[in-house]
Amino acid sequence: MPANENDAAGTPTTPEVPDTPDARDTPTSPLSPPGARDTSTSPLSPVIVSSEPGSFPWAVLAERHPVLIQQVRDAFPLGPAQHAALDALLAEATEGVIEPLGADAHDRERWAAWGQGYFGRSWFDVPFLWAESYFYRKLLGALGHFTPGPWQGIDPFGPFKAAELAGKLVDEELAALDELSGRPADVQASALLLGSLWGNRADLGFRIDSGGAHESTAAGRDSGLVADESAGLWALLPTGGAATVHLVADNAGRELIPDLVLIDHLLHSERAAEVVLHVKPHPYYISDATMSDVIDSLRRLAHAPAAGYAAEIGRRLWAATAAGRLTIRAHEFFCAPFPYSAMPDDLREQFTAATVTVLKGDLNYRRLVGDQLWPPTTPFPERTAYWPGPVAALRTLKSDVITGLDRDVLAALEASGEAWRTSGTHALVQVDARSR
Repeated sequence: MPANENDAAGTPTTPEVPDTPDARDTPTSPLSPPGARDTSTSPLSPVIVSSEPGSFPWAVLAERHPVLIQQVRDAFPLGPAQHAALDALLAEATEGVIEPLGADAHDRERWAAWGQGYFGRSWFDVPFLWAESYFYRKLLGALGHFTPGPWQGIDPFGPFKAAELAGKLVDEELAALDELSGRPADVQASALLLGSLWGNRADLGFRIDSGGAHESTAAGRDSGLVADESAGLWALLPTGGAATVHLVADNAGRELIPDLVLIDHLLHSERAAEVVLHVKPHPYYISDATMSDVIDSLRRLAHAPAAGYAAEIGRRLWAATAAGRLTIRAHEFFCAPFPYSAMPDDLREQFTAATVTVLKGDLNYRRLVGDQLWPPTTPFPERTAYWPGPVAALRTLKSDVITGLDRDVLAALEASGEAWRTSGTHALVQVDARSR
């Protein structure tokens, strides 16, 4: 029998790192209730770091981030100071040690508290979740995103998002909605849920690694699901109910549009009386959705060909915002380098009011269950027990974290020889339907 009875199929595909930081060394967030960090970690399941050459986290820091810095350089007419700041960030993040924010940074004190015990260490030796978050904070700072002046508020990933949103693939996906318009409600529900789930493959960060491979096809979608608890999600949302659904978005563009279409279905089919859409308060993790991205996506829908179903959906969503049935919120904790178990009380209260909260994408999943090497058969509800109400995850797998797998499914995945945890070829729908 394995040392941990939950791990029936052997060790995870990603090597465990013996000197991973202990859970108790994780900095406390000023946005968090006291002691919240203790519920998100376990000394038996190592916190994921990036120090193992060839591992997925190592590749993100050593390969993906330098590529991203160059892409940002190429996308904007940057000045000498910005190029110098990007040079410094590249050297620091790949060969140097973690440096604190400059003395004039508006959030210096916050990150000083969040980074206690990490400054002066290699980026590869601290928790992966924290290192990624801090990289994006420093990238924004290098470009002047937070500094008064002409570059303040500029989204460094805006050109990539705009190109994707204006692309032919979006045209094709919007046109495909016409095929669903006359179908039964249950058929629409299933198709739109899968559309929202697999839309995560549009993530630009993932495409940097995959070269654009692994695009989903209708024939391959169901076969790629490693867990499908969608029936449990629909059971929480009966037609004609008065449900309030909170949806925590992940990426913009080709993922956000399917999310908005799913939201329209929930409202139009009367599975939900109200939907709250949560986005990032400022640019984050390359493709992450902000309020500006929501506006651009709603316009893209509303300005689709007038006779198409997409335009009808766009008009309904536009009206839903005016009626207060669709609300968009952007809490600062969504850009914090911590798991959701450390969420502050005001955000917890928002989720407490939800019939169900749906979290989209890989980063939200990592923050939901904790960015650790859990035994893959660890029950999903065990990792989400702290959540203040029913919660569901819609995730395309693009990192090492996984919970809630059936033993036989896990054995088959491990025997396949595929990089199933990180390739984006597999996905899951998991639900913890318990009321708190």
